Amino acid sequence: MSLSAGDVQELIEGGLPMASDLDFRVESVAPGFARTRIPFSSSHLRPGGTLSGPVQMALADASMYAAILASSGKAEMAVTSNLNINFLKKPAPTDLVAEAVVLKHGRRLAFCEVRVMSDDDPQAIVAHVTGSYALPPQQ
Repeated sequence: MSLSAGDVQELIEGGLPMASDLDFRVESVAPGFARTRIPFSSSHLRPGGTLSGPVQMALADASMYAAILASSGKAEMAVTSNLNINFLKKPAPTDLVAEAVVLKHGRRLAFCEVRVMSDDDPQAIVAHVTGSYALPPQQ
């Protein structure tokens, strides 16, 4: 079952109301891939004028979920089992964009990689994330 970016957006907003609070957006999806965005908000800043780590982690986690949904359909009960983040560069006070890829999609686990970038410099990765999701039993 193939889901559109809008379908994935609806599933995430319906199951995770915090996504709306962050204005999380699914820009595009393909099987095993999602490109997402959190628009800049001054409430995301931390001292020093950079975007906070929790906002970057939320974007990465939701992006992995979006890529898994795009890959496996309505696996709404998939849950994060591991998330590892490396902060590589101070992100500018602008939109954050993420590209998530499912590296391996097994029956019970999916392994993902996410690159988080500042919208003003999409070639520079500000955070590199790897993680896994526990998948619900297949019906």
